[in-house]
Amino acid sequence: MDITPVNLTEALASFDDVYSPRIVATMNDYDVRVAHTLGEHVWHVHEDTDEFFLVLDGEFDVALRDAGGKEHTVALRKGDTYVVPKGTEHKPSSRGGSILMFEPSGTSSTGDRHEGEVPGHVDTTTGHRLA
Repeated sequence: MDITPVNLTEALASFDDVYSPRIVATMNDYDVRVAHTLGEHVWHVHEDTDEFFLVLDGEFDVALRDAGGKEHTVALRKGDTYVVPKGTEHKPSSRGGSILMFEPSGTSSTGDRHEGEVPGHVDTTTGHRLA
């Protein structure tokens, strides 16, 4: 059993990449991930899982598409949480900040499917372990 706590401020200070989540803990087959955010992500969907966001710092917006293709944006600020329901197309964007996410281990950061090319600043990953 590991009895060393993970300090989220220190974890975020250990890397600079944006949209490249680091796994800070695992529980019940879920990863707890942190990431820096800046710019636009890619439209994507997680077919079989919800996606939980907690804004640790800055601003973080989540554009959503309903079944009819209409778009809505949820604006999140420090301390806000939001859950994107499974099967919902979404596209995160940020003017800068950091987030914490809960996702089943092995969940891709660009979803089960995505729209268009993945921007160069977005890491398609199932999460990286902290150094």
